[in-house]
Parts: sequence; C-alpha cells; structure tokens
Amino acid sequence: MKSKIDLYVIQKVKEKRLEMNLSQADLAHELGMSVGFIGKVESAQYPSHYNIKHLNLLARILQCSPQDFLPKKPLQEK
Repeated sequence: MKSKIDLYVIQKVKEKRLEMNLSQADLAHELGMSVGFIGKVESAQYPSHYNIKHLNLLARILQCSPQDFLPKKPLQEK
C-alpha cells in the first residue's frame, strides 16, 4: 500500500507529465524504464513508487525542481 506522501508525489508528477503532454510511454522512455513501471506507479493497485533518484531525473525531464513534487508541510499518515 502506498503512503500518503507517495500518493502526493505521484499525483504531482502525473500532473506535470500531463501538462507537458507526455504519455506514460514517453516518460518511461525518458527515464530509461519500462512503460509498465510508470503504469504501476500511477496505479493504486501496486506498491511501486518513485524514489529520490527518480525525482531528480523526473525534475530534469519535466523541467522543474524536485521540490515541486513535494508538499510544503509534512503530511499526516493517518
């Protein structure tokens, strides 16, 4: 099960991906990962999520700061 912070980050990455008109396949190609990985990350059914290295690469690809994917304040997990 994904944590609230994972879900927040995933949603922010997805929003930025869609703003730039990139498909999951486009993003996977840019990251050097499988399309399946991006699909699993964006799906609530799988535990896959982005790590810090991914966020740095995503920020480069999506032309933003890694901070753009994180909340301003800590999230409550419960």
